[in-house]
Amino acid sequence: MHDLSTDPQPVELLQQLGLKEYEAKSFVALSRVEHGTAKDISDLSEVPRTRVYDAVRVLESKGLVEVQHSSPQVFRAVPVDEAVETLEAEYRERFESLRTELRGLEPADHTDGEQIAHEVWSLSGTAAIANRVTASIEAATDEILMIIGNEEIFTEELSAALEQAQKSGVEIILGAITPELQTTIRSRLPQAEVFVTGLEWLRGLPEVEDTTEIGRLLLIDRSKILVSTYYENHDEAPAREVAVFGTGFHNGVVTIVRRILAIGFSQQPLSGE
Repeated sequence: MHDLSTDPQPVELLQQLGLKEYEAKSFVALSRVEHGTAKDISDLSEVPRTRVYDAVRVLESKGLVEVQHSSPQVFRAVPVDEAVETLEAEYRERFESLRTELRGLEPADHTDGEQIAHEVWSLSGTAAIANRVTASIEAATDEILMIIGNEEIFTEELSAALEQAQKSGVEIILGAITPELQTTIRSRLPQAEVFVTGLEWLRGLPEVEDTTEIGRLLLIDRSKILVSTYYENHDEAPAREVAVFGTGFHNGVVTIVRRILAIGFSQQPLSGE
């Protein structure tokens, strides 16, 4: 029988969701057949037959496998959609528990009451950066200025957050890297000011072999900024997004970004400049 050596991705994903190796391999094996015995699972997955029973017992307890108590016992995986929904529900519950526990932690006071007025931090990963952008937009009270340097960044989630901020009375000014993106943004946010930035260097400077691409420039209430870039990996993996963000009206990084944004928005000075 065909083993799982040529189908590693489902096993790896299941392991990332908390299943152990033999459990993941056993579930994937059963997902490929209508039903099977421990010997069938072992043949398909290369899980030692003596370990199949332990693995299936765990899968049964998680609601991922059904058991027919015959001799020998026969097992079958629940339908794929049902399995995914079961795992999703389990992790959703864990996430909510984690949220509650983390919020309930007592702070360890080691700053002696010192307040940091100006700060710059870094963040890595598109999902984490997108979440930080959304949270920043939701916290805005006055003005949001943003240059979108990559079409993929303007997601449904970003559009919804900007739309909600606009409904709350926050002024929205957006810069698009291309006329096509400008049209897309205007179709979703017809009340926002949208410009084509004209900042072609956001996509890199080929003449000096600088291929770093600016992903997003965000300024919230004239005091909080986030700047992200994409950089290419040498192992041919997808480009990775990294960001720096800072707070404080007089923060040097904030000042630089505010002035870049002013240039991007057709030389219009930002309030406070």
